[in-house]
Amino acid sequence: MSLIIVVGRGHSGTRTISHTLYASGVYMGQNLNPSGDKVPPQDMYEACRVMAQYVEWQGDLSWDFAPLHTMPIDPKFIALIESYLADVLSRKGNRGWKLPETTLVFPWIVRMFPKAKYIYLVRDPRDCIIGGHVTDDLRDFGVQYPETEDERKRRAISWKYQYELIKATPTPENFLTVRFEDFILKQEQTLGKMEEYLGFPLGRIIARPDPVGRWKNDTERHFFDFFAEAMRESGYTEGLND
Repeated sequence: MSLIIVVGRGHSGTRTISHTLYASGVYMGQNLNPSGDKVPPQDMYEACRVMAQYVEWQGDLSWDFAPLHTMPIDPKFIALIESYLADVLSRKGNRGWKLPETTLVFPWIVRMFPKAKYIYLVRDPRDCIIGGHVTDDLRDFGVQYPETEDERKRRAISWKYQYELIKATPTPENFLTVRFEDFILKQEQTLGKMEEYLGFPLGRIIARPDPVGRWKNDTERHFFDFFAEAMRESGYTEGLND
């Protein structure tokens, strides 16, 4: 039986995975909101602020995450995570959770739960930043970044930070990356890969194609130069200049 941890920035499509796991009999927490988040989230939010104290902002869009991988984990962080996950950790069988803010503490979550099965949702960042999310202003979670009054840029920086944080963390033993667009447009193929990874059959949820490629009809700024490398790495090349 597995502990399954869903990570991915807010608006990356993590709710589709949470709903799928719930429909498959995975215990995702006693209380879930419509997005499939395990709530209440306050202990996780505070854990984010605890870990952020040990991230050094080096200016511009550069942060030093290296100490997180070797330093002792702050005991306050462990206590907050254990409090947030009390119902999940006491459960037998397949269980897990989804909360986008988990991504902000990914390095220490991996160290606390090295044998867990991780599912990492990625999505075209141009779609990710169209809607607002509680993690848009990273300062609310103790993370420093370049000041800006541009709301879209603030969201884009949040996306960049979380992408770099995942990338900088040593990959755990069990780690599967799922593109949101593949889950929506190639659901059976994607679920097949997930079933092989997880080792049990998955339920099917309705996957509407409308959320894919919303940026094409968006009239505000949705692309930033610092997206380009990550977009190419994830296969989002449409509309990119070579």
